[in-house]
Amino acid sequence: MNDQILHLKITLALSAIEDLIPNYMEIEEDKAISNGNAAICIIDEEGNVYGRMYGNDKARKRQSYKIAWTKASQVWLTGVKTGEYERLVFNNIVEENANGIDAPDLIGWQGGQPLTMSDGTKLSVGFSGFRGATDLEIVIKAFRKI
Repeated sequence: MNDQILHLKITLALSAIEDLIPNYMEIEEDKAISNGNAAICIIDEEGNVYGRMYGNDKARKRQSYKIAWTKASQVWLTGVKTGEYERLVFNNIVEENANGIDAPDLIGWQGGQPLTMSDGTKLSVGFSGFRGATDLEIVIKAFRKI
């Protein structure tokens, strides 16, 4: 996929996420985490980084982006969802520093995932702001819309 088309598709997905957030704010367990202050970080195969922060609280959005970047960069290095990779490390299936991440730096929470676009383009995505399973679901729904 050329860079302009990829950029357009990512921009559409970021807008779709913005449209989805109000629905998840109606779920008390999700709203309580960050009150809708969320962020996404996307890293493509070449290491280009895309991102966006949502909400009104700058400090909380910054914290959400930090977590989203950590999730996305871990997926970019490992190719495995966050949470699942930690299980591999702690069960000695994967060596601790096999992908350049020491155990104290593993994110552990759900919300980081590899995505493959319809044309085969691979993205490493981290989202933060809701419960981990919700973070994953929001991203999947947004990319399906495009």
